[in-house]
Amino acid sequence: MPQEKSQQTTWRLVSPADNPLIRAVGRVPAGVHAKLLVAFVGTALLVVGVGLLGLRLLGQSNERVETLGTLQERAVEYGKLRSDARRVREMLSANVSDQFYIVNPKGRQPDRGPEARLAVDQMVASAVADIPPFTFPDQLGFVPPPEDARSLRKIRDTARDLSKVMQQIIHRSPRRVPALRLRSEALAVDLKKYAADLDDTTSARSNELIAQNAQAYTRSRNQFIGVAAGAIVLALLLGFVLSWSVIGPIQSIDHRLAAIASGDFSGHVDVTNRDELGALAANVNRMNDELDRLYKALETASQHKSDFLANMSHELRTPLNAIIGFSQVLREGMVGDVNAKQREYLDDILSSGNHLLALINDVLDLSKVEAGQVELQVAPFSLQDALERGVSMVREQATSEGVRVTLHENGGVDVVSGDERRIRQVIFNLLSNAVKFTPEGGQVDVSAARVNGEMRVSVADSGPGIAPEDRDRIFEEFQQTEAGARQREGTGLGLALSRRFVEMHGGRIWCESEVGQGSTFEFTLPVEPVER
Repeated sequence: MPQEKSQQTTWRLVSPADNPLIRAVGRVPAGVHAKLLVAFVGTALLVVGVGLLGLRLLGQSNERVETLGTLQERAVEYGKLRSDARRVREMLSANVSDQFYIVNPKGRQPDRGPEARLAVDQMVASAVADIPPFTFPDQLGFVPPPEDARSLRKIRDTARDLSKVMQQIIHRSPRRVPALRLRSEALAVDLKKYAADLDDTTSARSNELIAQNAQAYTRSRNQFIGVAAGAIVLALLLGFVLSWSVIGPIQSIDHRLAAIASGDFSGHVDVTNRDELGALAANVNRMNDELDRLYKALETASQHKSDFLANMSHELRTPLNAIIGFSQVLREGMVGDVNAKQREYLDDILSSGNHLLALINDVLDLSKVEAGQVELQVAPFSLQDALERGVSMVREQATSEGVRVTLHENGGVDVVSGDERRIRQVIFNLLSNAVKFTPEGGQVDVSAARVNGEMRVSVADSGPGIAPEDRDRIFEEFQQTEAGARQREGTGLGLALSRRFVEMHGGRIWCESEVGQGSTFEFTLPVEPVER
């Protein structure tokens, strides 16, 4: 049980519909526009924050690079001073130990004569004289820091002292030179030491700064990545929460509207938002309740209408049958001779009575279908016989109007299962319409075939055709095309009843037509028996 509760809690946090954070944001009393603006501004601030952090870290890195460049520049110049001091030290050491070599025409050979020593002393004096100027900022190319300035001052003073000693060695008598050489040797050692210390210290600072830069780079990189990742997570979380606080209610409202469209008024939209979506959900719930009330009222009214039509149709057929029957008796002269004028009036009475009876029968059938009172009497019957009977029923009317009706031979048309009376009624409706709308000299073709496991019946005429916008409308109750309305015949119920009867058998009915090219009405019946 604790594990199940934990899983439920986790699902609530992950599921957008049940996430408490999303619901809390939805309950914030602010409009959708304000919430989206907050999301946009928040995301923009996160981006700006990441950008400012990046600029700050880049500035710090740039400062470290500049500092490192300055140290490396110092190290180069201090290295030159060290090299000059080492060269002076080496020349003095060679001169003191008599190991100085000169180049003469006979090759590189040792020369320990006074002239050679003097030449070396002059070279040392010249080299030492060049050192002090390079310890000043104008020659170094930069202003040294205080600690370097002290070391440079030592190097400069030592070089000057050594330069004085070298001048004394060059211009004094040989008897006093040994003591001066010892003095110059000590000064050269100090000069080399000061230059080496300065160079080593600067190089150590450079190496230390390089290491610090590497650590700072790693630290800055990790910091930037962490902040950027955090900003992305926050932006995604903000977008997720705000988007689902809008999308969730819209989906709930959409599902509720789809249910309402399908006739389900039993539910309500559960939206806790205190914004436009919450108001919309409340309106949808009110609309749902109102539609439920109106739908129930319409169902009651429709039932009353069907009951009324059924009762009235039944009541009207009794006197109408009497009118038709007695009119036929009078027309046949069973109670006495009638003249031509009387016969004409009796024909009008019979024609109008039959038309009214057909109208009443259609209304009665339609009302029974709507009330669910029609039950199919399913049994095997010959579809070919039904087609032949339908053709024979309209042949007289077709002949009188100059229309040729042809029933084509159809291989594979055999016994099907269904309510024969209803199917014959469908066939008669289609044939009578085809004959009625086909002009004199036209053609009506009737055929049937097995297609994709179904029996398909087709009635094609060469009439005026049907406009595309009317092809679906004519299958609705009391709907006719302009041509049908002009003829002022029919009730507009024949095709509606035909569609109901075909669909009750599990089939479908449709029309294919082009204006001026005639029309083809087709319906299908399943081969397997229909279960009712």
